[in-house]
Amino acid sequence: MKFKDVFSIIGPAMVGPSSSHTAGAVRLGRIARQLFGKQPEKAAVTFYGSFAETYQGHGTDIAVAGGLLNFDTDDKKIPNSLNIAKNNGINLIFSKETGSHLHPNTARLCLSAASRHLNVTGSSIGGGNVQIVNINGFDVSFTGLYPTLVITYRDRPGMVAEISGLLWEKQVNISHMEVDRKGRSGEAMMVMEIDDPLPEEVVSKIGSVSGTESVRKVDITKGVLS
Repeated sequence: MKFKDVFSIIGPAMVGPSSSHTAGAVRLGRIARQLFGKQPEKAAVTFYGSFAETYQGHGTDIAVAGGLLNFDTDDKKIPNSLNIAKNNGINLIFSKETGSHLHPNTARLCLSAASRHLNVTGSSIGGGNVQIVNINGFDVSFTGLYPTLVITYRDRPGMVAEISGLLWEKQVNISHMEVDRKGRSGEAMMVMEIDDPLPEEVVSKIGSVSGTESVRKVDITKGVLS
């Protein structure tokens, strides 16, 4: 990962104690919440590596809970996020496992509510920065440093061009894009990092493209969202 500026190294404005174990964990939880699209009823969080060894002492569990409540890294409510989550009806389960992962500060978040389910794996890679590496079995790579579109769809010829064309019509610049699929003409996922906030009308148009199953917009570059 290339750091954009000095603030990408020293970390964001945050509730401490650690940019990696606290601010990064908030961002992992917040990205998962926005990908889920609503407040989950249950969140099973598994920590690996350094996260697993020190998550209680560094408040990583508290930080993830704050992210799942859609708090930003400097939200003063973060220290009380476990109680707030419980009062809001979120059943939080924390566990730890051993295993080989891309980065020692790795967490897997499994969110559910009614018939909706989401599995997200990501790492806190330093300075409050994160890397999302897997969503529901799709290999992905994005940081949350830019507004991001995550689109699940049925693979077909012209799908990438059609969605890219909708962004081009609104002069929305794609800074990074990647695609993973589970098989030819099967379920696929497209991730697009863009330079500017995305108009809701474009999100709606993408959702109406034939074959699109879901469209999620991730934006942790601004304040707390509703």
